Amino acid sequence: MPLLGRIALHLKMITLDQLEEATREQGRRGGDHNLGHLLVELGFVDEAGLQRILRAREQVVAKHREQKVGQRAQKAVAQADASPEVDAPAPKPAPLAQPAAEASPVDDAPAPRVQPTPTPSAPEAIAPPSDDGALELEPTSLSAAPASENQAAAPASQADEGLDLAAPAPARARAGESPAEGSDDLLALLRRGVEAGASDIHLHAGTPLRLRLAGRFEPQADAVIDPARSEQAVLSAMTGEQRALFEERGELDFAYTVPNLGRFRVNAYRQQRGTDGVFRSLPPTPPGLEDLGLPSTLAKFTNYHQGLVLVTGPANCGKSSTLAAMVDIINEERREHILTIEDPIEVLHPSKRCVVNQRNVGPHTESFARALRAALREDPDVIVIGELRDLETISLALTAAETGHLVLGTLHTNNAIRTLNRIVGVFPADQQDQIRNMVSESLRAVVSQRLVTAADGTRRVPALEILVMNKAVGNLVRENKTFQILSVLQTGASQGMCLLDDSLNALVAEGTITREEALLNCEDPKRIQG
Repeated sequence: MPLLGRIALHLKMITLDQLEEATREQGRRGGDHNLGHLLVELGFVDEAGLQRILRAREQVVAKHREQKVGQRAQKAVAQADASPEVDAPAPKPAPLAQPAAEASPVDDAPAPRVQPTPTPSAPEAIAPPSDDGALELEPTSLSAAPASENQAAAPASQADEGLDLAAPAPARARAGESPAEGSDDLLALLRRGVEAGASDIHLHAGTPLRLRLAGRFEPQADAVIDPARSEQAVLSAMTGEQRALFEERGELDFAYTVPNLGRFRVNAYRQQRGTDGVFRSLPPTPPGLEDLGLPSTLAKFTNYHQGLVLVTGPANCGKSSTLAAMVDIINEERREHILTIEDPIEVLHPSKRCVVNQRNVGPHTESFARALRAALREDPDVIVIGELRDLETISLALTAAETGHLVLGTLHTNNAIRTLNRIVGVFPADQQDQIRNMVSESLRAVVSQRLVTAADGTRRVPALEILVMNKAVGNLVRENKTFQILSVLQTGASQGMCLLDDSLNALVAEGTITREEALLNCEDPKRIQG
């Protein structure tokens, strides 16, 4: 996040939504427009407010210069004192004031004090904020400094106002892979869940341990987990930085690895009774289509070299696993660059024939949208998006698909027709005709799936609805007649299409699921055969 924007946020002169709108506008204009001027142009701050923000930024920059000079001086003094070949102490840099106890060893002496660098008298004396949000003055060290150093760098006048300019940007709320060891209590609970074959392990304050087994939410014969125990177990899975973010925001998504046990996608959150955590068990290696009970015909969707392929369905229906299986096929069969954008990173993909780079929203990039904009300059052949969440992400995914990339992604929609309507519907009405044209040309396939409980009750199996884009479907999309796609799905079996209800009927006929289960998951009960 730009330093100027962070200052404006902490001074409560703009909202986060306003800052995001300004940075998006900055990106649309090619990145050569000053963020401060855009805030004024958009009416978010006036000129007096901008001058106040610039003055605060001057103080931060000046203090940062002072800090860096002091750090370099301390390092030089320590190196000179540690050298056995030097009899006399090395001369100290001119800006340093001599400590009072100069004769004492360096290790026992107080840290050298630094003469303050004169603060420029006018905002123009500091270079304006660069358009990528970084300052010309050592941007890396400024943005990545530890919290203690950042606090020291804040001027006293700003500290009085509660201005913590070095606080992590909101996008960093989702941390990445956790190296935390975890308490023995947490590890024992996770091990029980993994050994029982649970897809999700629930730690809730005030209730016993619960496991999701074959889709069922099953309480265990445990004592109630008291709030203190729940909080201690959940926090033990976090790093120090993650704990600070969790304390600030009350919720956190991250990935957690336990050696010799497995990886977990974790959502921790506070609720009325205390602190809870939901641990989703992740496969240690990318699954295959057969491992997931999916038809091998889905592999044909990995043969495209450009376009958009979507895997959709409700929550907890195996979308991420299906997407990982498709990525693994590409990784094994092609020689290309695969770039994934996830929150957090779930299945780890080692580079096989392809080079695979996986980016975690938060630690590696600010947002899905920013990572997608950058991806167009990173020469990927395949872009994998963990979730198409908003208008900007969907728009950039369509653009990437149009510009010669194969884009794979997931979307929370229940069937293929709703997926098409959702993609078009997120855009303003005056843009929807253009988006329909883009979708009709870029979309290659929609795989919509549900996980339904098998007849023996010990597992869940996938039921699929598959839409393959052809000329007939493309015309219906362009003409805003998506409701007629239902008939295409019913008659398109020769092209690999099928309705969800037809897939459920096939599972009933095989004896894999019961008719009652099919009725619980179908779109139209009249289509379910008795």
